[in-house]
Amino acid sequence: MASVGVIGSGTWGTSLAILLNGNGHKVQLWSAVPAEVESLSVNRKHPNLGDTPIPEAIEITGDLKAAMKDKDLLVLSVPSVYVRQTAAKMKPWLKPGQIVTNVAKGIEEATLKTLSEVIEEELPEAEVTVLSGPSHAEEVSRGLPTTCVAGAHSKAAAEYVQSLFMSPVFRVYTSPDMLGIELGGALKNVIALAAGTADGLGCGDNTKAALITRGIAEITRLGTVMGGKPETFSGLTGIGDLIVTCASMHSRNRRAGILIGKGYTMDEAMKEVKMVVEGVYSAKAALKLAEKYHVTMPIVEQVNEVLFDGKSAKDALAELMLRDKRMENTCLVWDKE
Repeated sequence: MASVGVIGSGTWGTSLAILLNGNGHKVQLWSAVPAEVESLSVNRKHPNLGDTPIPEAIEITGDLKAAMKDKDLLVLSVPSVYVRQTAAKMKPWLKPGQIVTNVAKGIEEATLKTLSEVIEEELPEAEVTVLSGPSHAEEVSRGLPTTCVAGAHSKAAAEYVQSLFMSPVFRVYTSPDMLGIELGGALKNVIALAAGTADGLGCGDNTKAALITRGIAEITRLGTVMGGKPETFSGLTGIGDLIVTCASMHSRNRRAGILIGKGYTMDEAMKEVKMVVEGVYSAKAALKLAEKYHVTMPIVEQVNEVLFDGKSAKDALAELMLRDKRMENTCLVWDKE
């Protein structure tokens, strides 16, 4: 049995706390919001996870020091925009060599750093790892079969995280490609906004398939130029995570996109979804990275124009369809010219 502190009590943090408790580990779940600590402690349910109970064995606390003390593993599960400030708050109580597993998905807009890079900057003495994949919190909390990938710089750290999370309903693979894992997890949210927007416009399955396929092509182009591995983008944290986020109504990015396709503004859509829509925060960063590395990302470009420049979703879709003619894969060679 391990002792685990889950830092962040949103739907994902709470679901992972339930999973880890079910695996026989001692779990403390931390929230920065006193009212949330009280509500979760009294009701033993998260308002966005239906009737799934939070086991009494999980201690819910607002004391960050207590949540970190004597822990074998710390799971950092706060929205991407709060990762840096939360990591900075953790610094006084971090023990050297402490394994910290980031489970948020995003890119820091101001620095264009991945979240593990942000954590390593704030917590240089930590052994930073990541856990990612096609894994909606609503399904994990209910014990539905799910697969993820644990990424780390060292094989030992990845396998340790794998051993703690692995269960009959939660299969975990390992990978040394932390950069590819995190880029796939962040960029797929931007493509999911586009897929949802197409749904809101009344497009069909053909359109969804096109956006998923061309979306992973964009993610792979940027990711490999930045140093990620092609195999990662064809795996669970690439195409796998992209499929589930573009297709499921559990996806807050897809739901926000649907509303935007129906005519809502970005702000109106985010208020309606009532949870953090990570793709909105990652969209600008993705565009900046594309410009920095001179990579063409037309879907990302159009999402940014719709979100921030007032372009209509209908016009954005038309522009994607009317781009210049080109080959699908320029690596292929013709038998004849």
